[in-house]
Amino acid sequence: MLRMGVFARSLAIAGLTCFACSAYAAADAGASPIGSSNTTTADPTVPRPPGQPCVVQLFSNDTFNDFGTRPYSYAPPTGCGTRWAKVVLEADFSVTAGRQFDRTAMIWLGGVNLYFGTTAEPSATVARSWHVERDLTDYSALLRNTGQGQAILWNGVDSTYTGVLHGSAKLLFYPASGRAPAPRVPDQVISLGSDPVGNIANLSTSTDQLAKTLSLPRNVERAYLDVFAQSQHNDEFWYTCVPDQYAALVNECGGGNFREAEVSIDGQPAGVAPIYPWIYTGGIDPYLWRPVPGVQTMNFMPYRVDLSPFAGVLSDGAQHTVAVSVAGANNYFSTAATLLVYQDRHARQISGRVTRNTLIDQAPVPTIASTLDGTGNGDITTNLSRHFVIEGYVDTSHGRVQNSVDQTVSFADTQAFTINASTYRQVTDQLTAMDGVSRSRIGPIVTREYRQQVSYPLHVDYDQPVAADGSFAAATTVQQGYSLHRSRAFAGITLYADHVDNTVNSADTLDFDASGNLTGHSGQASTQAFAFGDSWGGCYRADVASAAGAVTAYSSGQGCPGGQNGVYWFSHPDGSPDQGDALLDW
Repeated sequence: MLRMGVFARSLAIAGLTCFACSAYAAADAGASPIGSSNTTTADPTVPRPPGQPCVVQLFSNDTFNDFGTRPYSYAPPTGCGTRWAKVVLEADFSVTAGRQFDRTAMIWLGGVNLYFGTTAEPSATVARSWHVERDLTDYSALLRNTGQGQAILWNGVDSTYTGVLHGSAKLLFYPASGRAPAPRVPDQVISLGSDPVGNIANLSTSTDQLAKTLSLPRNVERAYLDVFAQSQHNDEFWYTCVPDQYAALVNECGGGNFREAEVSIDGQPAGVAPIYPWIYTGGIDPYLWRPVPGVQTMNFMPYRVDLSPFAGVLSDGAQHTVAVSVAGANNYFSTAATLLVYQDRHARQISGRVTRNTLIDQAPVPTIASTLDGTGNGDITTNLSRHFVIEGYVDTSHGRVQNSVDQTVSFADTQAFTINASTYRQVTDQLTAMDGVSRSRIGPIVTREYRQQVSYPLHVDYDQPVAADGSFAAATTVQQGYSLHRSRAFAGITLYADHVDNTVNSADTLDFDASGNLTGHSGQASTQAFAFGDSWGGCYRADVASAAGAVTAYSSGQGCPGGQNGVYWFSHPDGSPDQGDALLDW
């Protein structure tokens, strides 16, 4: 049973009631998708507070048929105040029927990333459309000012690749009220990118960096970094690659399969961001993802790194370089990162330092082993586990605050090969995980505690038997998961806890003739199950299934009280970053 405490009880009494959120994240959310071949997910939308939002259109029905950007001008809403209960980005995209690659889509403002994801691939007779949302409340400081933004969705259109993409996006600002007060949000929102409007940085090797040298205020109390790292080009299928010494033997990409984002401050290791193995709608076998895409394929979630132990260092008045690199990068990862800074409201200058950092002596070097024989049969394993603690203090207007980050990050991968004259089979089993806790103390009192456990399981079975006439089939099954468990506590009292579980299972078989020409496919089937729950009774459940390229089953709310989805407006049922500040700082 959750111990709500005085603070939690006061929120309940204030009327933070549950609302039924839409399960089907599409423009026709009220209609059943059964029978549809359009892109369909079980993902939740962003929950909303009560009240009518102010709307700012960023761009409307832009056409993306070249490799140019689509600029727009932004101004904050009028008559809606400057502190909002919630800010939500809504974007709608579509692609015409025809042939087209999956494309990376991004929305930027003032150098800061507002949205990052990829697009659906069309088919010859099926145009596709999809809807995405992102909670941008933590980026309110950016959104209070006018600025220049741009949408980037590079798309080549010619006589072969005919699919034309279109998109619209808007921001919804929900005014603060007694029922939905404005949460404490970062005082500064700073992109690490060099483009003043916004663009990604491509990191081709482990030594490449996305970095910015900053002069920050003298009163930084806490800091976080939102990190995106998207695999591209040779690294798109990094999760199936093997170390260089085995690549030729098993006919796979080299470079190994360990990837991890490393965060540094002035060259000193400052944190780690595990990388999710996103699979795009053209990945491995495009039919796997029609109509149900992979986990987060259309809407990536950033990973938030707690840099608060470095608050005292960042407040010393000197310039500091914050950087992101990708361990194992092998051409290339597209990266974006946003620094979120909280300042002491009652002091213009504070001081402090880092007192402990055990990450410094733990280089991200995995252990690799192989049981391969001379024909390529056997396993290749890659493993790495690190536990580190980073501690620091900052002398603030309310006393000395001790900040600590204690984390264990682990990576385990097995590539199993069966290779002979009639079979090529590769089975990938990978698990990336992080278990950590961030704490702030004033004297003996823990004033802030945030626990987080994440895991990214991936299973890919690619089986390619060859028939006597030289024709062959490529049967693929993919099991992809995203699991997140979080809790927030004050003075040893748990205020709130939640969990997110998102799984996608897909299968399909491609058929080829003896010349390697695709002759058809069969057995397409997929399922997605999305579940969210919290310690206050919030609940979301949705499931979707497909076969032969069309939705065959869809359910929403089954397993929730009364068979209805209901979550609190400040919840993050999609797994987006949340350090609990909405609960701790009102």
